[in-house]
Amino acid sequence: MKNKNIKIAFINNIIIVVLTIIALIIMLTNFKFMHMPETVVETTTLGRFKLFTIDSNILMSLSALVFSIQQYKLMNNKIEEIDKKYYVLLLVSTTAIALTFIIVLFYLGMITPNGLLSMYTNKNLFFHGLIPLLAIVNFIFFEKSNKINIKNTLLVFIPVLLYSLFYLINILIHMENNTVSYKYDWYHFLDGKLTNLFITIPLIFGLTYLLGFTLYRLNKKD
Repeated sequence: MKNKNIKIAFINNIIIVVLTIIALIIMLTNFKFMHMPETVVETTTLGRFKLFTIDSNILMSLSALVFSIQQYKLMNNKIEEIDKKYYVLLLVSTTAIALTFIIVLFYLGMITPNGLLSMYTNKNLFFHGLIPLLAIVNFIFFEKSNKINIKNTLLVFIPVLLYSLFYLINILIHMENNTVSYKYDWYHFLDGKLTNLFITIPLIFGLTYLLGFTLYRLNKKD
């Protein structure tokens, strides 16, 4: 059963990498294979790399690639076990992409004028749906380990902290008359008021840790 799970996890990680590449190609070429309303942030094609959605998916695919290499070595008896640091990396990246999944489903999908389904159109079918779900299922069911400890869960804050600094600095340098511009607050987290960061930041960080801790617990072997 152990070997079977490793093989399934390995295949899933390769699929994650391939789906990410496909989604990035769709994004960069603006290819439309679904002809229905699509919600997009007003930006250039390359400017979409400023979005946490894209960044978390890239982080997840890189982690999946690195982990799949270790799984390949394990299946071919080149290593005896996968080092703890790779599991921790997987926890951090899976938490980041789970955050993307939850925010899209329960926040962005609710406030977009085009409706929830518009968040799962074309490239975002992969970025918002397929890749996050596959990564979460893989981590919970096929990559179980007892190597991650409770202290490691604090590392899930790193991607969110780095992105928060970028997001807030970008807002602050583009403020006019002490007003937050919706153009630069593309997720509408502050809703035009800088003081809303005292609500948004604790909520985002709280949700991040809740997801990270939950994934950590579900990843543990019985």
